[in-house]
Order: sequence, then structure tokens, then C-alpha cells
Amino acid sequence: MNYIIWLIISALFFAVGEFLSKKFALNPKFLYVAYILIIYSIGVLAWLPAILQKNQLSIVGTMWSVMSLLTTILIGVLIFNERLNVAGYVGVAFAFLAIILLSQS
Repeated sequence: MNYIIWLIISALFFAVGEFLSKKFALNPKFLYVAYILIIYSIGVLAWLPAILQKNQLSIVGTMWSVMSLLTTILIGVLIFNERLNVAGYVGVAFAFLAIILLSQS
């Protein structure tokens, strides 16, 4: 599989971890903590093939960070009805641009 697919998988597991973290913040239960640890661990395991294939931490790490940021924003906005201001929308647009530019390297 292409390293970008592995990054997407890793970012999606991170997003699920973020979702569960918010659920934990709203209703603290030990079961959420267990799920969070498992989900984040799987996300890390999906990261490893990406860095192994591309072997450029500056590109792969930044792409993962941006993808994780975008998925976290989507969860906050779409699921938990959080709001972005204009600067937030501009930041999201630049994040998409960063992924496009970095994937060309």
C-alpha cells in the first residue's frame, strides 16, 4: 500500500481516539480510557509502514500532523457542533494545501 494510504488509516484511528477523548471528557469512564489506548496504539502501528516506505520524517510527519488536525476539526464541527471562526476556515484551507504540496515531494 502507498504511504499516503497508511497515513490516512493512521489519522482516522487518531480521529477515533480524539472522538473517544471528547466522550471521556463529557462522561469520564475507565472503559473510554481503555478504548482510547487501544485505538491510539493501532494508529501508531499504521504510521510505521508510512515512515518505512517514504523514510522522510519531515514530509510524512507533517502530513500526518495535518491529516490528524483536519480529522479532529471535522469531528469537533460535525459531531460535537463546535464552531470555527474565519481564521479557522483559512487555517483548514492552508492545511489542505499543505497536504497537496507535501504529497508531491
